[in-house]
Amino acid sequence: MLKNLSLRLIFIFVVIFVAFIYVIPSFNNKIWPHNKINLGLDLQGGMHLVLEVETQKAVDRTLERMAQEIKNSLKKEHVRRVFVDIGKNNKILIKTSDKKQINLVEDILDKEFRELQLLSKSSFDETIQIEMELPGKQATYIKRLATEQALETIRNRIDQFGVSEPDIRLQGEQRILIQLPGIKDTKRAKQLIGKTALLEFKLIDEVHDISKALKGNVPRGSVLLYQYANDSGTNRSHKTPYLVKKRALLTGAYLTNSKVQIDSYNEPYVTIDFDKKGARLFAKITEENVHKRLAIVLDNKIYSAPSINEKISGGAARITGNFTTEQAHDLAIVLRAGALPAPVNIIEERTVGPSLGSDSINKGLFSMLVGGVIVIIFMAVYYKGAGLIANLALILNIVLIAGGLAMLQATLTLPGIAGIILTIGMAVDANVLIFERIREEIHIGKSLRSAVDAGYTRATLTILDANITTLIAALVLFQFGTGPIKGFAVTLSLGVIASMFSALLVTRLIFDYFLVNRKIKKLSI
Repeated sequence: MLKNLSLRLIFIFVVIFVAFIYVIPSFNNKIWPHNKINLGLDLQGGMHLVLEVETQKAVDRTLERMAQEIKNSLKKEHVRRVFVDIGKNNKILIKTSDKKQINLVEDILDKEFRELQLLSKSSFDETIQIEMELPGKQATYIKRLATEQALETIRNRIDQFGVSEPDIRLQGEQRILIQLPGIKDTKRAKQLIGKTALLEFKLIDEVHDISKALKGNVPRGSVLLYQYANDSGTNRSHKTPYLVKKRALLTGAYLTNSKVQIDSYNEPYVTIDFDKKGARLFAKITEENVHKRLAIVLDNKIYSAPSINEKISGGAARITGNFTTEQAHDLAIVLRAGALPAPVNIIEERTVGPSLGSDSINKGLFSMLVGGVIVIIFMAVYYKGAGLIANLALILNIVLIAGGLAMLQATLTLPGIAGIILTIGMAVDANVLIFERIREEIHIGKSLRSAVDAGYTRATLTILDANITTLIAALVLFQFGTGPIKGFAVTLSLGVIASMFSALLVTRLIFDYFLVNRKIKKLSI
């Protein structure tokens, strides 16, 4: 019996010790510098954003890509004098005045572009025009996929940014809800989240006159973009215009890694690495365009436009642009996480201040204290000495919940505090069942030892049934709930497990200790 008591004592001591180790940093991280309990947006303040994905832009980009693929296919089959462009209402227009070529065009479209739907085929002024579009189901699928990809990309960026326990989820068909607890630099966070990060490598158009382009006469196939830089002497920002080929020779889709480096002048820049296919494409591009300038474009902004002196193999490049270390770090993050499939707009923004969170914590703790005191007084008055044991288990129960939250790095929210308050009542419920059973056994004349054994043995199954069904409900809430509901489910689950531990093991150990070592003849219950 004594050996059994010793083993249980060691096990309970280890559990309590581990819980205290995880709880201590939340009150004083100088003693033990471990992770604190994470507080949710409603407790520590932070940022609440609702983003809307411009899903139509994803459809537009798909059409532009397909139009370019049609051009490449026609060129490959030596089909000449055919004009391919995007018309109004997102239609692909194919025009030719050579009637002999139209059959070849239709064959290519039928073999390689079956996902496109033929709208019309007409002729006027000896010009034959074919009009095609994406079917409605395909466009809907692209829009839904764009929203889902944007969600994952934003989640990857925020994870690398270092926000603990963010809440990121879809809201409707094309909106994303983001909650970032504890965020301090809200402006930087918005820039990181909202940056499309579409990286493109484009040739500088050195044939046409840029002065004419600045007056509005931009030649077909080119686009006017700017490079922004700060003057080191005056610290003023200025922009340099460039006429750039519209077609991208290479995109960031082939990136495998990006990181910040420091040059010999102690200035940060971003290095990028391509995969095998991207490395081959980059080597081919630089080989075919020696002595030409290649613009590195991110979200229609030129970061640098170096001259290609020789073929660049190895699959690596660098992006410079008078960065601060913070800007270079954020740029590396968005490049690693990937480009958004479509631009996003912030349609709702709220910043929750820490004072509101502090007020919520104080009220939650006060309500927990009041509820706990009332329960402790009731148990002490009604069950006397046994009630004091139950109260000790109740206090231990709260410590175990706090330790579990810190260990799992779960987020404590205001509904989570409500879950803790609920478990305060549930924690003594198991002791009530046991104590009432012990009372019944004593009333029918059993010895104290037999009454305690019978009370725990016969009440255990009932306690397990009640708590396991509650635990199942809490796990379902955690699996399918979001945000505050998950916070409630976490503390409820930890509370159920902690209450079973304290009621069935801790209080039983205390009773056994007094009955075996103290050899008491009367139980205060």
